Amino acid sequence: MKISAHKIALTASIVAVLGLPGVASAAYPEKPITYTIPFDPGGESDVTARFQEKHLEELLGTDVVIKNRPGGGGAVAWSEFQNNAEPNGYEMIGVNIPHIIAQPIMRKQAGYDTDEWKIVTFFHSTPNALIVSKDSPFKELEDLVDYAKKNPQAVTLGGSGTYSANHLGVLRFEKEAGIDVTYIPFTGTGPLPAAVQGGHVTGIFNYSMLGVQMQDTARVLAVASEERVPALPNVPTFKELGYDVVGGAYRGVAVPEGTPDEIVTKLQQAFAETNKRIAEKQEPLGFVMTDITGSEIDQEIKRLQEEYKPIFEEALNNK
Repeated sequence: MKISAHKIALTASIVAVLGLPGVASAAYPEKPITYTIPFDPGGESDVTARFQEKHLEELLGTDVVIKNRPGGGGAVAWSEFQNNAEPNGYEMIGVNIPHIIAQPIMRKQAGYDTDEWKIVTFFHSTPNALIVSKDSPFKELEDLVDYAKKNPQAVTLGGSGTYSANHLGVLRFEKEAGIDVTYIPFTGTGPLPAAVQGGHVTGIFNYSMLGVQMQDTARVLAVASEERVPALPNVPTFKELGYDVVGGAYRGVAVPEGTPDEIVTKLQQAFAETNKRIAEKQEPLGFVMTDITGSEIDQEIKRLQEEYKPIFEEALNNK
């Protein structure tokens, strides 16, 4: 049977209007994309999104609207997104490891599930860093450890969220050093500099980026990486000082489950190219650029679930 060109065009129009696969996805994107950051302005996720914004807009050919939705160490935004976002490629959200692994382990009702994301990519990582103010009596890490041993729970360390990479780092540090400190969760990295400089906390257990940002006004005692961070060459690693504390956060972006593969692929390509363009700005700030996609994401999450679960279960038992 011969089908007229008019009928073919009409069919294509109907498919596009209904949002069915095929013709509709070929035109993606046709309107602005919302990019939600689940933390305060000024933190690593927010800073990165601002670097990415203009490049993503150029590569995708549409506006990328960044909005901050802090709360619960990211859980507020992740819960809302997983429950309400449409799988059409016009809503994406920043995701962090270990947050999205640890929170569902530690909370019976985290509001979302680790395995219900369609993660596009993990585009960078940042190791943890222990930072104190310039006028702190703790000149070296061992000074803080000695004080904490003599004064259980007196040392307060602020970090980005509950059951986050910072929280996990503090738990590991406590175990390795044989100390008991008090972890103070904040809604993101943004409020932490004022907290330590104002004397509201003894120190902060945050990321290498903040260590670089604050190196003129604070003191970085150690970084939780296998090797020294190039942007902080004079700061020793915890391992150098005798403590097996290595870790930090992976950051990436996710879309709802059910988002068409061709849309996910287009976003992956845009973020990969963006990463190349912004690397020279981000690496001096303490970021380590990555490009983790596809099956590598599933493998990494499974590995980290197995690594983190006993640590957090022990923390729950010690409450």
